[in-house]
Amino acid sequence: MFHEPGLVERIAVASRSGALQFRRLDDVGQELGEVAVIAVDTPNSRAHAPVLKQVRNAVSWVRSVKPKDLVVAMKSTVPPGTGLELMETELHGTGIGYVANPEFLREGKAIGDWDSPGRIVIGVTPDADRSAEVVRRMYAGIDAPFLVTDITSAEMIKYANNAFLATRISFINEIAALCDLFGASIDAVSEGLAMDSRTGTKVYAGVGYGGSCLPRGVRDLELLALEYGMESELLRAVVSVNNRQRLLPLRALRERFNRRLTGLRIGVLGLAFKPGTDDIRDAPALELIRALTAESAAVTVFDPQAGGHTKGRLPPSVRQVGRAEEAAEGAQALCLLTEWEEIVSANWQAVAGRMVQPRFVFDGRNALDPREMRRMGFEYVGVGRNGTGKRASPKRRPRCRRPE
Repeated sequence: MFHEPGLVERIAVASRSGALQFRRLDDVGQELGEVAVIAVDTPNSRAHAPVLKQVRNAVSWVRSVKPKDLVVAMKSTVPPGTGLELMETELHGTGIGYVANPEFLREGKAIGDWDSPGRIVIGVTPDADRSAEVVRRMYAGIDAPFLVTDITSAEMIKYANNAFLATRISFINEIAALCDLFGASIDAVSEGLAMDSRTGTKVYAGVGYGGSCLPRGVRDLELLALEYGMESELLRAVVSVNNRQRLLPLRALRERFNRRLTGLRIGVLGLAFKPGTDDIRDAPALELIRALTAESAAVTVFDPQAGGHTKGRLPPSVRQVGRAEEAAEGAQALCLLTEWEEIVSANWQAVAGRMVQPRFVFDGRNALDPREMRRMGFEYVGVGRNGTGKRASPKRRPRCRRPE
């Protein structure tokens, strides 16, 4: 179970009131109620394709209970077309309704997103008005816009949502790289973009996205496109940019220390792929730590929540500590990879006192104030924040003749 703020307390309240009950499958009879919500995992195979075994088992079990007037609400992320296939192979002739009802909860903010969702998507067949209404009533008391569409479109919305979020992140990171080349500030550029209603809310540059949803959403959608003979160059570029961003801290350290990382003491601040969760799946920090230890650097790590999930995930030489200041002890360099409040608001003057020259800090989330960090004696490097304010000289390229 992952750390989710407020979830334990919410479960406790619901359990005491009787609104939430836990039972073994063998103890469940035909009284399933009006809706059976399926929210099982859909892990990827070694070929990165979604494995739907748990989804099929869950639907098969619901069918075996032989409920009357039941609606299956599918919250698990399944490839477009899965719902129609399940209706044909598992639920045909049973009288059980089927609704695609994808979830859009953000890790670290799931409780707030459940109470106040941005939208609720319901996918049904044209003749399933009753199923749609039953699921609507499941959300009684929640004020959110409803989108009722067909099943496959609802499934595609989930994939498109994740792919679009990943694309925004890779886009701003590409712009950040250009900012460093031209001497611009990604902070100003991001602010300017956010002021245009057409471009959405502000996006922050950094070492890229991680977790389970965005990487899988992009990868799965690209694979699904390939299955049908379509090359998705945009999605491939999104992944390529994200992979490049993960190497930025390593490149910065190599450049600063003349590629001599052997014996260098480096503190890594943050393991989770984002603050508010202890989820380290596909987290940029893990990739960096493995690369640093492979080059014989001495690595110390701090994360306020994710430390208990690292068994077998970190090299044996990595040392974990309980505070950001401890990770800085004797270190020549620090890499901030998760913008936890405990890290951003740490006593950075004390951190500076524990480090040794050159007190190099790579801010992989642009979470710190560059001027303040430099005032305290740090050598500070951010993402897209390293321009001089003057346009860089372009690299000279051989001139090519125009085609006649």
